[in-house]
Amino acid sequence: MSLLCADSPNLMATLADGGVELLWHPSLSERSGEDVVTLLEDCIAGRQALDVLCVEGAVLRGPNGSGRFHMLAGTGRPMIEWVGALAARAQHVVAVGTCAAFGGVTAASFNPTDACGLQYDGDAAGGLLGADFRSGSGLPVINIAGCPTHPDWVVETLLALAMGEVAPDSLDALGRPRFYADHLVHHGCARNEFYEFKASAEKPSDLGCMMEHMGCKGTQAHADCNLRPWNGQGSCTNGGYACISCTEPGFEEPGHPFALTPKVGGIPIGLPTDMPKAWFVALAALSKSATPGRVRTNATADHLVVTPAIRKTVRK
Repeated sequence: MSLLCADSPNLMATLADGGVELLWHPSLSERSGEDVVTLLEDCIAGRQALDVLCVEGAVLRGPNGSGRFHMLAGTGRPMIEWVGALAARAQHVVAVGTCAAFGGVTAASFNPTDACGLQYDGDAAGGLLGADFRSGSGLPVINIAGCPTHPDWVVETLLALAMGEVAPDSLDALGRPRFYADHLVHHGCARNEFYEFKASAEKPSDLGCMMEHMGCKGTQAHADCNLRPWNGQGSCTNGGYACISCTEPGFEEPGHPFALTPKVGGIPIGLPTDMPKAWFVALAALSKSATPGRVRTNATADHLVVTPAIRKTVRK
């Protein structure tokens, strides 16, 4: 559903223009039943070239490593066997979404299905394929993390693979494409003025920064959601909801309510990336003392109450 929201007017035409042929997708392809099984068997046998294997959703290893919680209908074989055999043939293996990358929501709590990602089990390397797995291209699994993942991240990754422009240094330490993972959700956030002055929202619908009280992890989450808005204009923070860091392993179990910022001594536990605690405390105190009245008032309102002053910007 996310992929179909790609900004391109025609997803299939965009892929075709980039030299990407979609062999099969369970929701987007007409082929089904025995035809699909034959296609998969041809890929495994080498009769059909398989350049990119994309897997959506966590893989289920249970019960007891048998994989029988998730069978491919009509084959009598668990999906983990099919994925392993196809991955061994693929030039590139791509995990689409945080569940396929790290286990995600499916692997939360006591995890009765023994769900995991393709090459990670949470933030630990391993997963179904193992930490040492490399595809035919020599690359590890490419983790397009996100819950859901941004359609542009998927399309741009596939096009980059088609053009041979993905190398080991194109991926970050968790295997995520750096073109989006080298950013933070905080970058480009429309609430950044409130963040700078530590003018915080106190309840849902407030315009202020949601980091201090409302659980926002935009200063820690690796993604460019506010630099390339969804559908041209949307993002979680633009919609008034805190970033829950869905591109990170373990986001599904933060240890506290998603819309609440845990604190120790009044200081948020989840400080911005690379921000030492002492610096944050000092800067926060200074920022709050310098907060303009306009920003302070608007932070706890659901609409602009005080607009910016009009001043001449040209010196004569």
